[in-house]
Amino acid sequence: MKMRTSNHLIGLLNFLTFLLSIPILGSGIWLSTRANNTDCLNFLQWPLIIIGVSIMVISLAGFAGACYRNTLLMRLYLIIMFLIIAVLIGFIIFAYVVTDKGSGRFVPNRSYLDYYIQDYSGWLEERVASDEYWGKIRSCVRDSRVCSKLRRIVGGVPESADMFYIRKLTPIQSGCCKPPTECDYIYENETIWKPGMGLIGTNADCTRWSNDQESLCYACDSCKAGVLASLKKSWRKVSVINIVVMIILIIVYIIAYAAYRNNRRMDNDEPFGGARMTKARPSRIHL
Repeated sequence: MKMRTSNHLIGLLNFLTFLLSIPILGSGIWLSTRANNTDCLNFLQWPLIIIGVSIMVISLAGFAGACYRNTLLMRLYLIIMFLIIAVLIGFIIFAYVVTDKGSGRFVPNRSYLDYYIQDYSGWLEERVASDEYWGKIRSCVRDSRVCSKLRRIVGGVPESADMFYIRKLTPIQSGCCKPPTECDYIYENETIWKPGMGLIGTNADCTRWSNDQESLCYACDSCKAGVLASLKKSWRKVSVINIVVMIILIIVYIIAYAAYRNNRRMDNDEPFGGARMTKARPSRIHL
């Protein structure tokens, strides 16, 4: 009865892990959608999609192995599940490490934040800022029309500077659609700014800004920093889901191992809880 209960339990838990693979797969697809619309980074969601599909397939194998008491299938299930858990742990650590540094800076009299590339470092920053990738990312951000969607009409007229300054902008909007605040540009509308009366700031992005709607600040370091900040925010949300799923998978793995041992005992005709080796001629003297 205990053996059957253990196998039925692992079958049920694997059905649950099959359901849990759906959020992981959905997270990868969500990041892919985010990449096409805002982040424009599509090289990090594939591990999530692969992990989600792998958990889905191996859960079906574990379900079949437990229900039909197939020891070989259960052994294969345990090996692959162990590898999936190890990869998932490594992936969670990797995601936190590459998105560890950097955040927006508060600006006086503004509700939005400004973003600076020097606040970020490491593998992800080097990859995003490289000429090989930034050209593609910049084109993707421009084609998404995220800056043109920034415009608002209030009472039949464009919003005023004071109204714009109290808006909560996304990192992409703040970094790519306007010049850095320190450049002292004068607001005309959300994507058109004129140089102020004073000198332009020392930030190189001050000279990179253009009122050309196809250029804006897409070549600015602040735009790269905005992409990094947006990516960090997305990946931290996904990591929370991955941690919960990882904990559940570890629990399922422990129970699956117990079910596997039960199957081996049944295959060897061993009584549950009995010793594997017994003497052919037991001694008459018992201690």
